[in-house]
This record gives sequence, structure tokens and C-alpha cells, in this order.
Amino acid sequence: MNPLKPGYRAALAFAHDVLASAACWVLAFWLRFNLELPPEEFLPALVAAVTAAVPVHALIFWSLGLYRGSWRYASLPDLKRIGFACLIGALAVPALLAFFRADVNVPRSTFILAPLLLAAIMSGSRIVYRAWRERALYGHIHLTGEPVLVIGAGDITVNLLREMERSSQWRAVGILDDDTAWHGQVLLGVKVLGGLGEVSRWARQLESRHAIISLPASSAGVRRRAAEVAAAAGLTVLTVPSYDDLLSGKVTVSQIRRIELEDLLGRDQVVLDDGGLHRLLTGRVVMVTGAGGSIGSELARQVAKFEPERLILFELNEYALYSIEQEFMSFKKRPDISPIIGDVRNPARVQAVFSRFKPAVVFHAAAYKHVPLMENDNAWEAAQNNVLGTLRLARAARDHGVEKFVLISTDKAVNPTNVMGATKRLSEEVCQALQRQDGTCFVVVRFGNVLGSTGSVIPKFREQIARGGPLTVTHPEVTRYFMSIPEAAQLVLQAGLMGNGGQIFVLEMGDPVRIVDLARDMIRLSGFSEEDIRIEFTGLRPGEKLYEELLSDRESTLPTPHPKLRIAGTDKTPSEAWLAEIETWLSQACSPADEEVKRELGRRVPGYQSAAEGGVRGIQEKG
Repeated sequence: MNPLKPGYRAALAFAHDVLASAACWVLAFWLRFNLELPPEEFLPALVAAVTAAVPVHALIFWSLGLYRGSWRYASLPDLKRIGFACLIGALAVPALLAFFRADVNVPRSTFILAPLLLAAIMSGSRIVYRAWRERALYGHIHLTGEPVLVIGAGDITVNLLREMERSSQWRAVGILDDDTAWHGQVLLGVKVLGGLGEVSRWARQLESRHAIISLPASSAGVRRRAAEVAAAAGLTVLTVPSYDDLLSGKVTVSQIRRIELEDLLGRDQVVLDDGGLHRLLTGRVVMVTGAGGSIGSELARQVAKFEPERLILFELNEYALYSIEQEFMSFKKRPDISPIIGDVRNPARVQAVFSRFKPAVVFHAAAYKHVPLMENDNAWEAAQNNVLGTLRLARAARDHGVEKFVLISTDKAVNPTNVMGATKRLSEEVCQALQRQDGTCFVVVRFGNVLGSTGSVIPKFREQIARGGPLTVTHPEVTRYFMSIPEAAQLVLQAGLMGNGGQIFVLEMGDPVRIVDLARDMIRLSGFSEEDIRIEFTGLRPGEKLYEELLSDRESTLPTPHPKLRIAGTDKTPSEAWLAEIETWLSQACSPADEEVKRELGRRVPGYQSAAEGGVRGIQEKG
């Protein structure tokens, strides 16, 4: 049978409620006279009350929009509107009878009974209909899903359980939470059985092979412990969507997924100065270079949320630019974008883009970043792209009156032992050398590794696990700082807002993490043990250090109003002569050998050492 059209459903619902408004008065009189028919002298009063109530309630119900939704999705807001409508009717009916001076004796108790009965009839019918419909649609599958334990109690879990009731894939058999206040409570028919320490016992008793961690707002430490306890019990560990998705109401069973390392390394939500960022970005032309890369594309997404007048996506890689363009084209509310293919080293192309679009803010994320790849055979390309490209882009920004120019730098620029780090340190100094008291504000943002970026260790580990191992780690003691790509992009925006020219902002990266610990976590979360997939140590690669630093020996930091941002204090600002010398060196027609490039970098970058020296220094200082 085909379902009724929305217009017919609304008409039927309206007719039901109008008839209920008449029936409730009959019931009120019946109850008033002890379940007997009213005496004849009260029948005119009943007719007058029904005659007044029906049109009044019909007008109120329609005016309050009670028929815009479906009874199948009746919820608390619908019941609130019904209660409000009945309250208005309870006041309007006696007022109408008094206004027309109806000479009838309506029992006072019926003025209270009738609206209460009406509210009960209207609400009850909707609840019964929804229960019937959901049982008809989902009742036959709620016992067929895979039994699963849910870790974490609260509002998010209630939403999750509600979705799971409609799923044939999962069936919640119990909830575990360390908060004893929840123990023994029942959420949508599922009991909170106890704490996390009992997960193994309950998994055996309830024959569950899966656990869903429903703790999106908890700290990374809490989520990590929950994952470790569940994995130790032999369960496949799953998780709900991100906290941002949950806040936006997008909780669906289809989004339940295996827990990833990013979930366990997650950090507190970034608090942004939305008002300040709106003033910086909204209604203005913003340019992002390297817009197809991991950081550049996320910066573009974050900028788009502030509704710039135009977003210029500047990228050398055609496919990467096409991918981010198509992503923006799929948005319901599409930002005005201009995808531009270009090389930051090409001054004519850069000048043409600035002349045409006149950006007010530039985020410069274009760079060669892969350390071993840039170390051998590509050193000159790294120097030209990272340093000369920054110089030409930054100079064009200054010449065209750009308000803010934000350079994305790296912790590898600190006491660099590799070409990539040394060239990024030079690009930092280029921006500082171009800074003038008036004009463009050049801001540098320095941070460590981001989770899941192109070429980073976590995607590499995933590929190695998929092949059956081994997982290759360079050294047992190698450590790195990590943060998520969205967090890094958000803090870059915040630093760009706060910077007033010449500063190097250092992001608070938390505690460093040993890479071998990441490898072990990924093996465990993938459902394997180190006996199944082994870890192999391969030795430090060219240019790598045991650990990264966010500040050099000559730098200290100053606090900022934002808890995750600090400003690095540097020795001195490079001169215009230094800048001209750098440009002359990098503009030469010939392509120097790697060793010559490294010698020049060593002469120009304080603290730059060979890879071997850097590795020795890292080991000594680590010990």
C-alpha cells in the first residue's frame, strides 16, 4: 500500500485533533458526573462548550503549525507545542463563552478536565502511532544484529542506542562506564552493567566480540585506556563519529568505524576567536598556496567556513587542485573559489595572480616537506621551492598591499640536520627580512607532524599492516610531536589573526610520542599482535634526528592570550643585503650538486649540521 501524501496526512491529523477537542468535552462532562450522562439541564452547557471549543482549537492548532511534521517522527518538541496549544485553548474557551454571555451553567471542573484530556489524547495518539510504526519497520531486526558492548554512558550513547535500534548490523547488550552513578541504570532498555575493568567478564557472558567506544568528548587518555582494556579482552574496538559530527546531529550507525590511532592521540578542542577571524576573513579575498596538500586543503576548508568574498586555491599539482576544487563544488553552500595552477617560483605568474585578485590574506603552505626525498638528488629543488618561492611570493604580497602573509613552517627548521629543515629556516628568515614597520604583516607558524598527512608515518603503517608487515621504524628511541590536521589549520588561522608582523608562532604540541609506541598501538588496534605483525628497525634515514625541537638553543618563547600558541624570540632580523644575497644564490642558472647546496645552507643557516652530526647530537642530548 502506498503511503499517504503529506497533504493528506496533515488533513487527517487535523481532523483527528478537531474531533478530539469535541470528544474531550464530552469526556469531561462524563467524568464530572461520575461516569454518567449529564442531567438534561447541563446538556445546553455541553453543546455551548463544544460549539466554542471546536473552532477555537482548530484555529490554534493550525496557527501553531502542528501539522508540518509527521507523527512517525513525533518527539519532545512536538509534545511541547501540543501542551502550549491546549493551554491557550484552556484560556480561550471560557473567555469566548464569557464574551458572548452564554447563559449556560458549565461546571468549573470541566474547564480543567477538558484541556488535560485533550493534551493526553493528542500526545498519546502520536506516541502510540510512532511506536507502532517503528515496531512495524524495525521490530523484526532488533534482535538480529551482532551483540556489542558500549563503553561510555550519557547523551551521546542514548543517541547511539536509538540509532542501533533501527539497525540490523548491531545490537547493544550492555553499557560499561567507570562513573558509578550510572551503574544499574537502564538507557533505552540497555543496562549499565559496571566499570571498564569488567569488560572481559561481560564480553564472555554476553558473547560479544565487539566494543563501541562512545566517549567523543573525553580526553585522549580516557579513550586510550578504554581501547586498551577492550583490545586486551580480545574485542574488536570501534568508535562513534567525531565530536564535531555528533554536535551537528549526524550520529548514524553507518558512521560507526574501527577506532584509529588519531582517536587515541586526539587533543582538546581548539577555541578560536571567531569574531576576530570573521573580521580578518569574512567578505575578503583569501589566498592559500599548496591548496591541494594536506595542510593547504584543510586551511582552505577552515577559511571557507568564514565566508570569504573569494578563496584562491594556488597549487602546482594539477590533480591535487582538481580534487580540492571538486570537493568545494560538492558543498551545498559553495564558496566562491578560483583554482589557479602555478609555481610560487614563477614571478610572472605570481604577480599576475596578485594583480588580478588582490588578496587581503595569504596562507603560504606550498613547500617540499619530505625529509629523505629532499636530502639526496633534490636539494637544489628544495632550496629553490622552499626559499626562493617564499621570497617571490612574499615580495609580491608586500608589493600588492596584502594585509597578512602567514608562512607555514616546521619544527624541523630548529637546529636543522636536513635540507628540508634548513630551507624552511631560511624561508622563515626571508619573511622576517621583508617585514617593515608599515605594510604587510609577515607571520610564521611553526609546528610538528600532523596525523594522517601525505607521506607521514601513520598512512605508511596502515599500508604495511594491510600487506601483513613488517612495520618499519627507524630507531627504537625516535620521537615526534603530533597534532591533527584540523587542529593545526585552526591554530594557523588563530596565529595569523594574532600576529602583527615579524613573529614566529610556535604551536603547543603536547608531549612527544615514540614512533615504536605508535606502531604497537596500530598493530593492536588492527586486531593483531606483534607475533602476527613484527616491528623492524631500519636505522635513521638521511637527514633524520632522533627527536624534533620546537625552539633552537638561541630562542625562547613568550606567552600569548591563546593557550596553544607561543611566540619564539629570535636573535636578530636579517638585512636587505642578506636578502639580496640569498636571491642571487638561488636565481643562478646552473643546478649545483647536493653537497654544494648543503655547504651553502651550512654557511647561511645557524645551527645547521650534517645528518650524521645531527643524529649523534640527538642521541647525546636524549641521554
